[in-house]
Amino acid sequence: MSVMKKLLTSAVVAATMFGGAASAEEMRIALVVKALGIGFFEAAAKGAEEAAAELGGVEIIYTGPTDTTAEGQIEVINALIAQKVDAIAISANDQDALVPALKKAMDRGITVISWDSGVAPAGRQMHLNPSSNPLIGNMIIKLAADHLPDGGDVAVLSASATATNQNIWIDEMNMVTGNYPGINVVATVYGDDLADKSYREAQGLMASYPDLKAIIAPTTVGIVAAAQAVTDAGKIGEINVTGLALPSEMAGHIDSGASKSFAIWNPIDLGYAATMIAYNLATDKAVAEAGKSIPMGRMGDVMLDDERAGAMSDPFVYDASNVHDFKDIF
Repeated sequence: MSVMKKLLTSAVVAATMFGGAASAEEMRIALVVKALGIGFFEAAAKGAEEAAAELGGVEIIYTGPTDTTAEGQIEVINALIAQKVDAIAISANDQDALVPALKKAMDRGITVISWDSGVAPAGRQMHLNPSSNPLIGNMIIKLAADHLPDGGDVAVLSASATATNQNIWIDEMNMVTGNYPGINVVATVYGDDLADKSYREAQGLMASYPDLKAIIAPTTVGIVAAAQAVTDAGKIGEINVTGLALPSEMAGHIDSGASKSFAIWNPIDLGYAATMIAYNLATDKAVAEAGKSIPMGRMGDVMLDDERAGAMSDPFVYDASNVHDFKDIF
């Protein structure tokens, strides 16, 4: 027996131990992650179990390879096909390499969706993005504006000047900045996702713009560096650092006041939504077609675009009220 099949068997045994003996009628949904032992994905599994409990008659098989390789995931997929699971919901290590194995699963009648990290359209019925570019763009400026009722100067500290996702988010932000009266974006600088360069760029912003009220960093490296720069400059309370970040890296800066809030997708919600979608497709309660919507339980509905992909929700906001609930998860 291969290591992967042992892992898969363990996951099935664990699911049976914690969920009672699986009945013949019970639907089995496999939540396949990039690799086992990652807090973000373990949190997604909690969400999947929440959805299963809400639906009833659903067993979650939480599984994945030991490292983030396409080969490892292909072995997991083949084992799940042999187990004749009802649905596979996968966060992909490679959008193209998994397609043949997942097509084989669909040919055997298994519902296949991707979530978080997508599979090419040929290898899945739909893909669930955590959020969308317009939602992220609006959120990052809103995070700054919410704490500036009288407006003020804000600046952006991005990753590299060529980072496609960062540039799209900043473009989307600029398109809606007019919805936030008094907010003035004075500069965009680039830290190249290097901690030391991002720190220096944040220092430069504070020197160049003495009335600066917020630094927005839509990068997990940049936001931590900017928060440290604000702290070291003695400007906590004067300049709020916000953007996209991990709770584990920002909890201390929330506690200090260097950051009032930040956002990122909630993995619990992601696992919950993916499970709800897989269930509704597997039971023919919904169809994965462009222009159609699929129910996601408490997360509402997801509308599919021409690539049969859709966005779950706004990025989830973390602040002093909840960051410590998540900092040990991811």
